[in-house]
Amino acid sequence: MRQELGFRLRCLSHYHKRLADRSPAKAQMEHVTGTHGWVIGYLYDHRQEDIFQRDLERVFQMRRSTATGILQLMEKNELITRESVRHDARLKKLCLTEKALRLHESFGRDLNRIEQEMVKGLSAEELLAFSRTMEKMMQNLNDYEKELNETEECKACT
Repeated sequence: MRQELGFRLRCLSHYHKRLADRSPAKAQMEHVTGTHGWVIGYLYDHRQEDIFQRDLERVFQMRRSTATGILQLMEKNELITRESVRHDARLKKLCLTEKALRLHESFGRDLNRIEQEMVKGLSAEELLAFSRTMEKMMQNLNDYEKELNETEECKACT
C-alpha cells in the first residue's frame, strides 16, 4: 500500500488535470497552462494582500527558476502585471489583469464542478482527514528534502 500511494496521488492529479483540460472555458484560453490557472486562482483568492513571487514559490512548492519562467510567460500573455510596493521599491507584487479575471470567472465555474464531482459521497470528516493527512505528508517530504540538502552540503565540504 505505502509504495503505491505516490502512484495513486499522481493518477488522481492526472485525472483532475485531464478533466480540467476538457473544460469548455479552458478551450478558449490560448497559451494558458493548468499551472497558470492555479496561480490565477491563488492571486484571485488573495487579491486583498500583496503577493510576491516568493509567496508562490512557497505555496506551490516550486523552485525560483520555475516560478520565474511561469510568471514571465504570464506577463507576456497579459495575465499578470508586477507593481512596485510603497515600502520597498525592489519588491514587485503580482496583480491580475482584467483578462485574467475574466478567465478566472469562466474557468473557475468549470473547476468548481470538477471539485464537486471529485468529493461526491465524501463526508466533511473524510475530507478534513484527507486534507490533514496530505498536509502531514507534505511536511514530511519537506523535512526529508531539507535532510537531503544538508547531506549533500556535508558531502561537498569533505
